Amino acid sequence: MRGATHAKWAALATAVALAATACGGGDDGGGGGGGGADGIVSSSWTDPQNPLEPANTNEVQGGKVLDMIFRGLKRYNAKTGAAEDMLAEKIVTTDSINFTVTVKTGWTFSNGEKVTAKSFVDAWNYGANLKNNQKNAPFFGYIEGYDQVHPESGQPKAQTMSGLKVVDDQNFTVKLTQKFSTWPDTLGYSAFSPLPQSFFDDHAGWLAKPVGNGPYTIQSYAKGSQMELTRWDDYPGTDKAQNGGITLKVYTDNNTAYTDLTAGNLDLVDDVPASQLKNVSADVGDRYINEPAGIIQTLSFPFYDPAWNKPGQEKLRQGLSMAIDRQQITETIFQKTRTPAVDWTSPVLGEDGGFKDICGEFCKYDAAEAKKLVAEGGGIPGGTMKISYNADTGSHKEWVDAVCNSINKALGNTKACVGNPIGTFADFRNQITESKMPGPFRAGWQMDYPLIQNFLQPLYYTGASSNDGKYSDPDFDKLVNQANAETDTAKAVELFQQAEGVLRDDMGAIPLWYQNGSAAYSERVENVALNPFSVPVYNEIKVK
Repeated sequence: MRGATHAKWAALATAVALAATACGGGDDGGGGGGGGADGIVSSSWTDPQNPLEPANTNEVQGGKVLDMIFRGLKRYNAKTGAAEDMLAEKIVTTDSINFTVTVKTGWTFSNGEKVTAKSFVDAWNYGANLKNNQKNAPFFGYIEGYDQVHPESGQPKAQTMSGLKVVDDQNFTVKLTQKFSTWPDTLGYSAFSPLPQSFFDDHAGWLAKPVGNGPYTIQSYAKGSQMELTRWDDYPGTDKAQNGGITLKVYTDNNTAYTDLTAGNLDLVDDVPASQLKNVSADVGDRYINEPAGIIQTLSFPFYDPAWNKPGQEKLRQGLSMAIDRQQITETIFQKTRTPAVDWTSPVLGEDGGFKDICGEFCKYDAAEAKKLVAEGGGIPGGTMKISYNADTGSHKEWVDAVCNSINKALGNTKACVGNPIGTFADFRNQITESKMPGPFRAGWQMDYPLIQNFLQPLYYTGASSNDGKYSDPDFDKLVNQANAETDTAKAVELFQQAEGVLRDDMGAIPLWYQNGSAAYSERVENVALNPFSVPVYNEIKVK
């Protein structure tokens, strides 16, 4: 099945307890707006890749907005990551295939429309349908009838999934293609958000000013400048905004954002640039957050390019991995906000959740062995490897240059590796999704759920939604399928780790380091925290 099940495993994961609260004294300088509950919080941001349709947003910047303007059936706890009921009154099943979902009463969209069972069913059918070209369509792939609305080839044979049925205003049924006892816990992901009828009646109008059912509403958006969100006072949820609104300011360089923060012109930077890590504690004191998060950085390869997909090139990729001195780079550039990677997941999973040193010697710096393997793998295509990255944040250039310097030194060739900056994050992502990368490119994965499956299947399964390099291995796919069908947690984790072993032997992507969540904030705000996904919990921020 294309993309297969993205998150069957949510309830099998051990909850990760991550909390960050900090506060500071100070004046009323900074991001504008009054103090108290009506104050406006200003935060750094980057333009999202796509319009803010829930089923078409699979990157962090757009996800930040969706998390403010939408609420779904489930919501992931801001401290533990655990899936908790939000709009779901209950989700019941007797066979783990057929589910009845009951939607809570009293919920509306910010335009006054009621949130009903139909709001979810219509949204999911829209997201799954091939003709709508939604990037998150595979998330619906385990619902019966998905193959009819989203066939591997050709046009859709149906417009709606047979596995979705509206019973009445508050109830709908879902039939899956196989047993998934933990399916309800996947429903906190933004792709499963409800949509108002206005989305379908005036799609262009909705895209210009999205309407959701979360604690904030979008007031304005000027691409390249800022988005203004204000508190929705009639929001019916318990997690109401503790501030008057959030102004997301677009920065093409997060060094500039950091400078604005320290000058009192910005309230929050949620990605402290590497060049400022040595200064941040002195600059903001205890208003600096640095904590583990479910994020891994990797180098992906364009397997769609014949030059990078030849027999025997696994040795080339393994050699390049061994040519990277992760320890030195994380210590000197990232100032203890990164940890050298030893697998393709994250330490936040814990050993029971699947974290283990799978990469072994291939993730250890060894210049002599690296040079040998690169030669045995046929050498770098064209003689020079370009590592692509988006240039609108200051930190990527530094570490890409450091990686290239390490590779060049190990291989004894000053031209073996160079950085390839691409203007903005949106431009960078567009070139990736259009399969136009000229060589390896920076990749990062921010978990949707704290489970090993989420770090492997969406990225490396054949045809998966976030498999940007088009990596494909039948043995990897087979093991993932077996793991998804396994009801015993320990056995399933072992099967996923075997799949990781296949990924290691192919070196389908080079693991670089695990990333901490980092943020710094002004004296003007308090109660600032990052959730386990390293996203600010905007609704809990208070303005003094």
